[in-house]
Amino acid sequence: MTANIEQAQSPRWEPAEVANVLDRTLTEGGKHFTQIVEESSVLLVFLRHAGCTFCREAISDIARSRNEIEGTGTRILLVHMGDRAGIQQLVERHGLSDVDRICDSSQELYRAFGLNTGTWRQLFGPKVWIRGLVAGVVRGHGFSRPSADATQMPGVFLVDRGLIARAYRHDSAADRPCYESICKEGR
Repeated sequence: MTANIEQAQSPRWEPAEVANVLDRTLTEGGKHFTQIVEESSVLLVFLRHAGCTFCREAISDIARSRNEIEGTGTRILLVHMGDRAGIQQLVERHGLSDVDRICDSSQELYRAFGLNTGTWRQLFGPKVWIRGLVAGVVRGHGFSRPSADATQMPGVFLVDRGLIARAYRHDSAADRPCYESICKEGR
């Protein structure tokens, strides 16, 4: 797992636009995003799509690290792009069905956090193919057709007291962040 954690960069949108997106964002359970991030530290995990082997691996990694993550007082919040059934299946398989999720089919939240579409290298470069074979075949996460925007890059943010404390923006779709390190660093 990689751990190239960076301090968050400001989004490319104007602050008022970002605030507007955050204020109207609800979880699938009807909770306001802004309320959740004000209540506790939140590990905000932006996924790709349910067919992506790296998304499947990420959910597996989060499930495996859940106790350590939550032991830091951090709540997990997953963001996906609209394949509710596919994501639901993945979180159920890994015991995360009680974790809050946000469906962001318009990808406004992705943009608000500065996550862009990937380049050819980030999506199809040699690292992606090699790691894809390892994650998909060797580790058994499998492959499937894209169920949402396959060009969207993922990312992970630690939001503490309503502010972005740390950010991990994937350099490639194949990056494998250490989720518990993102929560523990600096505590």
